Amino acid sequence: MATNEVLTFNAAHAPKENAIEAFKILLPTLKAEIVKSRHHWAAHEPRMWERAQALSDHELVAFTIEDDLVEVRSAPTSYGTIILGKIRLPKVNDAEGEGFVHVRIHDPPNHGSEDVTFHSLFTEEIRPDPESPPTGFRAIQTSDKPLQFFNE
Repeated sequence: MATNEVLTFNAAHAPKENAIEAFKILLPTLKAEIVKSRHHWAAHEPRMWERAQALSDHELVAFTIEDDLVEVRSAPTSYGTIILGKIRLPKVNDAEGEGFVHVRIHDPPNHGSEDVTFHSLFTEEIRPDPESPPTGFRAIQTSDKPLQFFNE
């Protein structure tokens, strides 16, 4: 199983053609997973998607990979490549600035990009320290949130 301790990610950078292609293949899945997450968290913790509360599902996922995949990182594993992507949500722009989701996908070896799979969306509980209860919840990140490995 991949963990941050055993993975060596490259530095965050603008996406190149291979990353753009991988994320484009998953575009319908990414949009469906964002909407699914929003609906799931609305029932359990509405603050998770709070920055998009005024948007319809359609408006929330009104992004394209070509225009809105702004940053990627990747790390090789024995079973392929883990790719992290920061995708801008163009309709989210509030007092905190532009909104982004962080996505984790997987590209198995030796098959090109046709077998790329979605893994997860980054959601976080904000805690002042690890032992305290959460003080906030966030699925929509700010531009300064680093794109780091997550294992949700």
